[in-house]
Amino acid sequence: MPRINSPKRRMLLVTEGHLGTFSSKTAASLIRYCPDEVAGIVDSHFAGQSAGAILGIGDGIPIFANVKDALLARPDTLVIGVAPVGGGLEAAWRALVLDGLRAGLDIIAGLHVALGRDGELAAAASSGARIFDVRESPPDIPVATMRAMDVRAFRVLTIGTDCNCGKMVAALELTRAAREAGLDARFIATGQTGIMISGRGIAVDHVVSDFAAGAAERIVLDDGDADIVFVEGQGSIAHPGYSGVTLSLMHGSLPQAMVLVHAAGRKAVRKLPREVRLPALAEMIESSESLMRPIFPSKAVAVALNTFGLSDEDARRAVADAERETGLPAGDVVRFGAGPVWNRVKEAYDEASHRNVEARPHTSV
Repeated sequence: MPRINSPKRRMLLVTEGHLGTFSSKTAASLIRYCPDEVAGIVDSHFAGQSAGAILGIGDGIPIFANVKDALLARPDTLVIGVAPVGGGLEAAWRALVLDGLRAGLDIIAGLHVALGRDGELAAAASSGARIFDVRESPPDIPVATMRAMDVRAFRVLTIGTDCNCGKMVAALELTRAAREAGLDARFIATGQTGIMISGRGIAVDHVVSDFAAGAAERIVLDDGDADIVFVEGQGSIAHPGYSGVTLSLMHGSLPQAMVLVHAAGRKAVRKLPREVRLPALAEMIESSESLMRPIFPSKAVAVALNTFGLSDEDARRAVADAERETGLPAGDVVRFGAGPVWNRVKEAYDEASHRNVEARPHTSV
């Protein structure tokens, strides 16, 4: 797909009935990482307020009751800002998408349902508006053959104890820290929200299972000339519904380092009809390293905690507990900054760079 973030967009985020830090994760992430491109939000439940009042970020971004009112903000793109389980298009969102298309707005959607193949929506887009289904995967994805080992870039994968715990945010914040350190660091998007932020990538959860690891391998190869790449994790090996995509990312990207991401205080997998208790952090690390061991040796080097909803005191206590349990540096890369986690990743990067230099053949003049 084309780079949907160039030139700069003016996005109208549709969250109708779902605006919230976790309930509209796509919208919240776009506001956090592309704030100057967000013209407004459409959610009649919060119309008249600003994003900052609801999400704690995005001060000054207005919330409108409908698309017609939101046109006053001069948007050029309408984005579905919610990623529901199953990826379907709710009736209320369909009406808003139709209004956007009829107003000439491009549509960016990360649903499992391809809006571009919907006859009614395609007809409404005939005025020149375009529909970008970011989850649509390219047709020529190969089966993985461990080619990620051959790239120059140092590969870091964020792995999670559960879904929706902050793997993308951790990868983005670490990418920022690496760039600030002067490295050519790149974020590798593997999900719809990450693709909307970066403008490129493959949504691996929409790829036929035999090729999911190949998709991870391909996007690592695409940026293999960087100094370091941060691959956005998906799912969790502890999640009965999404463990497959996690393992595909692990075996496709062949990370030289992994960062474990965990929502502090979460004890069980979210939104399951039966309780599945989350393993202890140390157990998650051992399980992840064991799954990598037959294919490519990889170590977890740090823990990125998501302490949203905790007081600063409780958040610091959670960080200390994670460090004590795992023996690894830990931190909340948003609340406290990426420093402790990034410093350990940088150590691993430096160690790998040193080994690579030593492994080069010496020549005499």
